Amino acid sequence: MTAENPDLKGCQRLVVTHDLTCKTDGTVKQATVAPKKIVLFFVGGAGDKESYYGTGPNNNVAEALKIFVKNMDAEELCADTYDAHHIGYNAFVSEDGLKASVLDKISDLTTPVYIIGHSLGGWNGAHLSKVLADKGYRIPVLVTLDPVGEGQIVWGISNIYQKEPTPKAEYWVNARADARDWNFSDLVADFGEQWDMKSGPNMNGRVDVNHADAWAIYIADLGTGMSARDVLMESVVLHFKGRKCA
Repeated sequence: MTAENPDLKGCQRLVVTHDLTCKTDGTVKQATVAPKKIVLFFVGGAGDKESYYGTGPNNNVAEALKIFVKNMDAEELCADTYDAHHIGYNAFVSEDGLKASVLDKISDLTTPVYIIGHSLGGWNGAHLSKVLADKGYRIPVLVTLDPVGEGQIVWGISNIYQKEPTPKAEYWVNARADARDWNFSDLVADFGEQWDMKSGPNMNGRVDVNHADAWAIYIADLGTGMSARDVLMESVVLHFKGRKCA
């Protein structure tokens, strides 16, 4: 036998209602609803998640993911508040790949989805934002870190979308690597042709960082006093509205 709630004494019990507010109680009770868990996709470029013509995997964008995890810990937001996935740029181009690598990782249409893409992953990640938005998913922030993909040659040897992306996100931040001291990774990016969009991003800046260093591009000031990391974390913290680990 269950104990009777004394606050409900004298109230008529209705099978279809919850015991949140007594029918004779005129005061309004406010139920606490926990913020929805978020999902993030860190999309790597060529040779990142898997080998690319003999080079890699180098896990470049995974270093940015590690920074994200540390930032979440610093904000006292527990690991159960998010699912972060490191995927390759070519993991979701086919319908089967999209389902297995992306859609099956998102619980429902109300789940906020964040996309952080580097190099070819920035190009394809921008496409992914539109694919998901067109299906009804919400994309609070899209981050493109030195996206590459405009070159015709790279289309022929890489599994990327051929048309220029038309991203759909509530906020899009783009960081273009423009290192003064080049290294081999900058030559590779030049070969694949960095995406110099004429318009679109809400925040767009150039940083003195080599192309391969996705983590450094992620945290670099874009000339606004903010970095791509800052934009992402501001959105995430606002979503959880002060929630902390128990």
